Amino acid sequence: MQTLTVVAHRGDPYRARENTLPSLRCAFAAGADAVEIDVRLTRDGVPVLLHDETLNRLWGHDRPLAQLSAAELRGLTGGGVPTLAEALAATPDRRLMLDLPGASAQAVRTVVGTVHDCGAAERVAYCAGAWTMARVRETDAEAEIALTWTTLAPVRPAVIYELRPRWLNYRFGLLSRDLVARIHMDGLLVSAWTPDTRRSMRRLLDLGVDAITTNRVDVLNALRAPAARA
Repeated sequence: MQTLTVVAHRGDPYRARENTLPSLRCAFAAGADAVEIDVRLTRDGVPVLLHDETLNRLWGHDRPLAQLSAAELRGLTGGGVPTLAEALAATPDRRLMLDLPGASAQAVRTVVGTVHDCGAAERVAYCAGAWTMARVRETDAEAEIALTWTTLAPVRPAVIYELRPRWLNYRFGLLSRDLVARIHMDGLLVSAWTPDTRRSMRRLLDLGVDAITTNRVDVLNALRAPAARA
């Protein structure tokens, strides 16, 4: 029987603000197997959880993260934006998937180094496009990689050889039964992001994907429960 990995998108954003410690805790309490978080660096090189380049959408400050020190960020958000180290400490023995939007090579090295310093390498995976994942692979030969792919053009064999991903990570609307079958034949797992309706989730379950990243962990868990009991 196929086992589905339920990945919470930035935590449980319908119940708690995304990429915060309460959101991570809510997601795991709702039954997530893993949580995808976004990691960026402050001006002084501290990895923190934030998807956007600025604080505007989530925190009401039109300030670019790259221009703020970790201390300034903490002051502006009341400590609401956790560091990566804090997130790892708050989720012991739980799996996290780190998305690295806009990361430079140095940022990748800093993030991977933080994961290792926290003793979390075996429970962390990384996701982003090919360039960023190549920087992860250069930094950590054993890192678990979910290569994000955004077109129907096949991934070149040379890319697979260089990056050695465990997963191919697709926008959910791109996936078909034939594509999922071809990826499985190549020995890779298929993850899909980010369906939030029951209809889309049911379709992906029927296609046989291995992981689904969603903002609605409770809905996805309810759909996978009958299969789990079968």
